[in-house]
Amino acid sequence: MLQKKHTDGIWILPLTFTVRDDGFACFLAGTEVLRSTSAHPAVAVARGEPNVEMVRGNFAISDAPRGRVEAAFATADGDAIVLSSQRGGAPLLRLSAQGNTLRIEALEPGFDRVWIDLAAQAGEHVWGGGEQMSYLDLSGRRFPIWTSEPGVGRDKSTELTRLMDEQGMAGGDYWWTNYPQPTFISSHLWACHLDSSAYSVLDFTDASRHRIEVWEGSFTLEFFAAADLPALVGQLSTRFGRQPALPDWAIGGAIVGLKDGENSFARLDAIMDAGAEVSGLWCEDWIGIRQTSFGRRLFWDWSWNEARYPALPARIAALSEKGVRFLGYVNPYLANDGKQYAEAAELGYLALRQDSDEVYLVDFGEFDCGVVDFTNPAAMDWFAERVIGREMLDFGLSGWMADFGEYLPVDLRLHDGSDPMLMHNRWPVLWAEANARAVASRGKTGEVVFFMRAGFSGVQAHCPLLWAGDQSVDFTRHDGINTVITAALSAGLVGNAYSHSDVGGYTSLHGNVRTADLMMRWCELGAFSPVMRSHEGNRPDDNLQLDSTPELLAQFAAMSRVHKALAPYVRHLSDEAVETGLPVQRPLFLHYFEEALFAVQDQYLYGRDMLVAPIVEADATTREVILPGDRPWHHLWTGETFAPGTYRIAAPYGQPPVFYLPDSNFAPLFASLKERI
Repeated sequence: MLQKKHTDGIWILPLTFTVRDDGFACFLAGTEVLRSTSAHPAVAVARGEPNVEMVRGNFAISDAPRGRVEAAFATADGDAIVLSSQRGGAPLLRLSAQGNTLRIEALEPGFDRVWIDLAAQAGEHVWGGGEQMSYLDLSGRRFPIWTSEPGVGRDKSTELTRLMDEQGMAGGDYWWTNYPQPTFISSHLWACHLDSSAYSVLDFTDASRHRIEVWEGSFTLEFFAAADLPALVGQLSTRFGRQPALPDWAIGGAIVGLKDGENSFARLDAIMDAGAEVSGLWCEDWIGIRQTSFGRRLFWDWSWNEARYPALPARIAALSEKGVRFLGYVNPYLANDGKQYAEAAELGYLALRQDSDEVYLVDFGEFDCGVVDFTNPAAMDWFAERVIGREMLDFGLSGWMADFGEYLPVDLRLHDGSDPMLMHNRWPVLWAEANARAVASRGKTGEVVFFMRAGFSGVQAHCPLLWAGDQSVDFTRHDGINTVITAALSAGLVGNAYSHSDVGGYTSLHGNVRTADLMMRWCELGAFSPVMRSHEGNRPDDNLQLDSTPELLAQFAAMSRVHKALAPYVRHLSDEAVETGLPVQRPLFLHYFEEALFAVQDQYLYGRDMLVAPIVEADATTREVILPGDRPWHHLWTGETFAPGTYRIAAPYGQPPVFYLPDSNFAPLFASLKERI
């Protein structure tokens, strides 16, 4: 079957149907992607009875579907097919294909639950699901798609998760994520995307099928295929939108995160005097602080707090003279004791309660906030211009953390009348659009960098940089340093070129605090990420900071120098991402398509030419490293040559296992990095 190239660069492979006596099949360029028989129907419908509970961005969601019916029989209807529960029975659903999209429509009123089973093959592996923290290979597991807090601990066998579950059901589980996306890639080199913002589930627990559960009666599935995985990833990047190239300043040194008020500037000077290469100072407390039992939080009114940062405009100008940018913080909610809340409420720009015209307030933990209603175009314009444009960009900020986006409740009233259950997953995309619109209004797209943790399908077109969220300050399997690698690799496969993390982690609760070992290793991981940015965490006074000891400061300084020295290579990777859609951090199997590598998630390719195997276990001085392919690799720090294979590699502090291809155009640059430590 011939491929047809769409004008936007996506290869369109037409879907076709075959109706049989006992069912039907759907094919993508000759590959059977949907198979249904009377004995094993691939499609079912029901009426849902959902129950959704939210506590501070943590959700408990259940359903009691009624009248589930399997659509076992198919009848041709022109270019479509109609499904019913029995031969000659009343029509239940209509399936129609146009190009690479399959439209599913429930024909009987009230059916708002659909299950559709796509064909799976023995030994098939799947990846995607947005930004996943626990598992890169999704095979054998079930992944609800609902943006939320990721949970603290995320492992039901641990005491930390148990304690957090007792406190607002906040412990989480392996599938909880700020950024879910109903897109998956098959190891058979095809991909499927559910084009719906409804609550959904990607279920890969049965090796004989890929089940998609959708809490909506009408939706489309989009299919993609390619000759190799890089081309398939590039297609998805084209579909969802590509980020601009990262600016030189963002990749040319570390961004130091301090939230110490005026004292931040003296600390930054000491860090730079210690030899650190610094490109930005990130003070999330530029808008003031609010002390809570959770820790040092921020005052959610998005303008300069002069009491905490006197003469900040002059400070920003002085930093600029040193080549250092100033970054801040913002999120899409307004504290009800702030000036901007009063202004937005007066203008009618906040979401309302369903039962009255009162503003809907969301509990964020010891303070309440209104939700800026981005379904109101005037509210979107107001936030982009009045808040981000005037209070941040015009003030001199070069970037910021665009936090949250996951908290949209499902029992409020929106300006456009849309169902909050369908808008909840879309909210991070609207939030990203507000930020991108503000940046574009000042002609600074590709120069100003904001970074987000929340996302959903389409956020790629607006958000220039992801960060992996609020990891615990430890090495735990489901919530520690290692999860940021899985996050970058999974998100990168579905169109997000750039990811990074809080160097040092963020969440410190119930006595869980940073160790020097963790800080040393996270500095190493940050050095080999496209953006290196530190964070003081939610309890800065209880935790080690990068400038707490001479040893930690020396490690951070050395790794920041490595990061800056790599800037020409990262510039090459960023330009490649713009051209091809390939992410900067890549799973090994993206270029070495071998089944043995399909589940490897604790090391990555940094572009094609470099391999990074960070230390992600406590007190480890060696680790096992897989060197793929059929060409030799050079050890970055010793220059020793290794044939492809698996090795136990020494990893003293400051020398994480990193290798490069000796025939790379950047080999001289790589060889010079050992001089930076």
